[in-house]
Amino acid sequence: MKTIGLLTSGGDAPGMNAAIRAVVRTGIYNNIRMLGIREGYQGLLEGDLDDMDTASVGDIIQRGGTILRSARSDEFMTKEGFRKALNVIDVYNMDGLIVLGGDGTFRGAQELSQAGVPTIGIPCTIDNDLSYTDYTIGFISAVDTAVDAIGHIRDTSTSHGRSVVVEVMGRNCGDIALYAGLAGGAESILVPEVDYDIELVCQKLLAGKNRGKQHYLVVLAEGAGSGVDIARQIEDKTGIETKVSVLGYIQRGGAAASFDRIMASRMGKRAVELLIEGKKNRVLGFKCNEIIDMDIDEALSMKKVFNEELYDLASVLSI
Repeated sequence: MKTIGLLTSGGDAPGMNAAIRAVVRTGIYNNIRMLGIREGYQGLLEGDLDDMDTASVGDIIQRGGTILRSARSDEFMTKEGFRKALNVIDVYNMDGLIVLGGDGTFRGAQELSQAGVPTIGIPCTIDNDLSYTDYTIGFISAVDTAVDAIGHIRDTSTSHGRSVVVEVMGRNCGDIALYAGLAGGAESILVPEVDYDIELVCQKLLAGKNRGKQHYLVVLAEGAGSGVDIARQIEDKTGIETKVSVLGYIQRGGAAASFDRIMASRMGKRAVELLIEGKKNRVLGFKCNEIIDMDIDEALSMKKVFNEELYDLASVLSI
């Protein structure tokens, strides 16, 4: 293992830079040439890359985003684009490739592995929608950002006796809404994995109002509906003034939580070790506080299981 390429693809996530730092410094520690590929798979097929040294990754462990930048590449999904990528890998004598991202990124890694390129995937996505791992890098940071925002929103909501629908990210996975809603003390949590009845949501809000409660928080996963529509229904059915706060990209930016920095550092080191050991077509994960690795085909075939125990806990505590 003499040369390893590294790229970040898809949506950015807090902790990506910590993983980049760990990959590069572990590689250099083992006398491996490290190539940083800019703009994800698009940069790979265009040959947009440079050597990385210890200074390249200095003072980035705390920074959000990704210093390698990211982009979605439709060209990479074509036969011609894929051939270009393989040619660049060959020209630069890459013995292995480490990719950071989510499901879409891993699909690209899967294709490269099938073409004979030793590839390791590190899960970086705030959505936490990869089924084989307890947590993905960036998820806890996004939850912390959402919880902080919910705290601010509760203060102003209490001042005016309003209801607020807080819409969080996560695509079709409700984990950010679940964790942030539970930690933030929301009255209702609406996620795509569980059917909800707006009438019951309204009944809970009215019950709170009748016992003197001054704020009413509903946390909505973006895949479970429109915050504007939910707010309109709540206001029409309860008479309680209801606002909407869409948190958006603040959940993807900002400094990574210490949990994500540590997990990213552990995974970055392990990714390089796997390539040195001659392993390929693997993805890293986090299970029971341990870093695991799994065949990428097996990992991508697994179905995401929603944590109904936590969801039930949130329902019990929000009465």
